[in-house]
Amino acid sequence: MPNKAIIHSDKAPKAIGTYSQAVKVSNTVYLSGQIPLIPETMEMVDGNFRAQAEQVFKNLSAVCEAADGSLQNIVKLNIYLTDLSNFPVVNEVMSQFFQQPYPARAAIGVKELPKGAQVEADGIAVV
Repeated sequence: MPNKAIIHSDKAPKAIGTYSQAVKVSNTVYLSGQIPLIPETMEMVDGNFRAQAEQVFKNLSAVCEAADGSLQNIVKLNIYLTDLSNFPVVNEVMSQFFQQPYPARAAIGVKELPKGAQVEADGIAVV
């Protein structure tokens, strides 16, 4: 496999299982799912859905930066929601973190997420 590197950032939650925050192969970064954990405490962010979504994108941003990129380098984004009625809020929050051209994206309704999170996101970036 060509130059595979494990990406880690102390500014994002540490892995809570058998996975890496991200894996970089050549110039492609495969970002693991991020939930709204505060990196310093590994506790869920207090607050409503908006606060959770904001923390998810902060966490993804930290991992992208550790891979010498930014959220703008994400080309494919998957968002997992326990309540699809929160989708409009995701769009509002994304507009704070992303600029056009936006990444390709999927929003998937799921029954539940780790630690009771309401939102999780993963993606693929090219740096």
